[in-house]
Amino acid sequence: MKIKFLVLLALAGCLFVSAQTEDEKRLRTIYDTALTDGKSYDWLRYLSLQIGGRLSGSLQAQLAVEYTKKELDGLGLDRVWLQPVMVPKWVRGLKEYAYVESNGQKTVVPICALGGSIATPSSGIEAEIIEVHDFEELKALGEAQVKGKIVFYNRPMDPKLINTLHAYGGCVNQRGSGAKEAAAMGAIGVIVRSMNLRLDDYPH
Repeated sequence: MKIKFLVLLALAGCLFVSAQTEDEKRLRTIYDTALTDGKSYDWLRYLSLQIGGRLSGSLQAQLAVEYTKKELDGLGLDRVWLQPVMVPKWVRGLKEYAYVESNGQKTVVPICALGGSIATPSSGIEAEIIEVHDFEELKALGEAQVKGKIVFYNRPMDPKLINTLHAYGGCVNQRGSGAKEAAAMGAIGVIVRSMNLRLDDYPH
């Protein structure tokens, strides 16, 4: 019985290795085809340059969905379908304008509202600006120093990180969660620097 059992185990092992090898070959073929005859860069180029920004609920977002479905249909897949979904829609208002006043002099600051942000009152907002580099520094100030102020997050990408994804990821939380963190401490507004390495006048 032991000999028969061992033989069966050996045969099962051989079949598994054989099947695994066939699977590996098929996956390698798919992988190689994607690299040598893929369309991903063409799709990305069209989405970025022809359709443009695809903010949730926008016409461009709808065009991107329709374009993607058309391309997938063209691949001959078994079935491609769209599912109706509810998405938030944010509409940009009038062009943003901001300035910093110091010692009686005003300096205009190029600025761009972040998608999803709360609209500024028509009368505008005017308050003292406090600069912080991260949430820890914000919390260290305490609510008494933050309440009623405009918080300016000024943390650039770390130039020592060669991997730009890591550098970007190390500072982007101030854009994603900065307003929430500041509002929790009573701030009435937030300004976030561009996520880059430079000091420039180009909001994005």
